[in-house]
Amino acid sequence: MSLPAFDVIPTDAALGAEVQGVDLSQIDADMFKRLHQVWLEYEVLLFRDQNISHSDQIAFSKFFGELEQAPIQENGRRFVEGHPEIYVVSNVIENNIAIGSMGAVEAVWHTDMSYLPSPPMASILYSLETPASGGETAFCTMTGAYAALPDKLRQRIKGLRVKHDGTYNSGGYVRAGVTPNDDPRTAPGMVHPLVCMHPESGRITLYLGRRRNAYIDGLSLAASDALLDEIWAIATRDELTWQLQWRPGDVVLWDNRSTMHRRNAFEINARRIMHRTQIKGNAPPMHAPENMSEHGL
Repeated sequence: MSLPAFDVIPTDAALGAEVQGVDLSQIDADMFKRLHQVWLEYEVLLFRDQNISHSDQIAFSKFFGELEQAPIQENGRRFVEGHPEIYVVSNVIENNIAIGSMGAVEAVWHTDMSYLPSPPMASILYSLETPASGGETAFCTMTGAYAALPDKLRQRIKGLRVKHDGTYNSGGYVRAGVTPNDDPRTAPGMVHPLVCMHPESGRITLYLGRRRNAYIDGLSLAASDALLDEIWAIATRDELTWQLQWRPGDVVLWDNRSTMHRRNAFEINARRIMHRTQIKGNAPPMHAPENMSEHGL
């Protein structure tokens, strides 16, 4: 019996593709296997016109592995009632209480929860309500960013490790239960390799996290900032990014190990409601091999 067909429409950017002809509430193991390979190739997948329940989103997410519990939001709330795996990203206020996190502010370039020992491997975001303008999400390929570095800079950063800050989230809010600290050497966080090997594709990628409070282990603050600024200036060039204008019913799946993303600010009185699930990482990011040539890289 032939498997149901679906179409993959690559973006005209450095990463991302739209998948057409898939109902995410009807995924089986064979369909997931094919989608998984497409995802590894394009790093970010867009599924439009979806109408999925909370249980559907959780079921699709679980094909990838065990799910994270939603982190505590700035207001102390965490998740969709009865579904602790679903984190609410929203600016909407009901009964004088925010129903979700992140408000309407800009969210700077970041990788989700990179301050953890084993950060999430993937994120899935389902769009329920969107503003007429603003709130777009841009994605940036970290495999492309590594490839864009000059050879001399690649050699210079080989074997270095970066501390990923756990003080602030990507909207600039202090995380729940954390005391503000702007010294990256003593702030909470986790140290990960700067240059990593993707555990499934085998491709070499940068692992930057976010810029604020980042610190290259073992360097002076001035030297660390100068080197990180040089890397970030290359890694976030426009030609390495793709920006999505959201529509209700959109589902986006991204590889948290090899991409960063950011969000544009939007009008505070506009409504934006998103539901996010995340798949647990099963290991810390791995150093890229010292001798790239042995791996055909």
